[in-house]
Amino acid sequence: MKQLEILGENRLEKHTKLRIGCRGIVLQNEQLLACHEEKTDFWQLPGGGLEAGETLRECCARELLEETGYIVKPIKRFLTLNEYYQEYKYVSHYFLCEIVGKGTLNRTSVEIKRGLVPRWIRLRDFLDIVGGCAAYAAIDEDKYGAYLREDTALRAYLHSISF
Repeated sequence: MKQLEILGENRLEKHTKLRIGCRGIVLQNEQLLACHEEKTDFWQLPGGGLEAGETLRECCARELLEETGYIVKPIKRFLTLNEYYQEYKYVSHYFLCEIVGKGTLNRTSVEIKRGLVPRWIRLRDFLDIVGGCAAYAAIDEDKYGAYLREDTALRAYLHSISF
């Protein structure tokens, strides 16, 4: 399993806060399962934070069900991405997943307010969106960081399957 780091320019010398989460990549016929915030036109891979007592695979499966309505089986963890911004260290574990059933969305009130919906999008189109992360560096730190994270992870995945 590969490990990568993203070092934000605003990172402190030592992190004092840690957030661990999992994200899933689901591909079908060159389509990627993603989450789209319709009110902000913000795209990301489905996933979120690890809860107490949960394994990484359980976290990934739960988050994908909550955000997409699909029941997935995390097949392989292929990447751990460590990001450092301000006093935070964010650890994202990326899994390749397969759909095994359909469940029910269970979005948070914040996700509902932002208009978060699951969307199938061509992988190439998603990479074009998140690959433009540099355009947000000076205007939207959250979008810049999330797009840089997703672009880094997807390119690491594509690189891993090209060998």
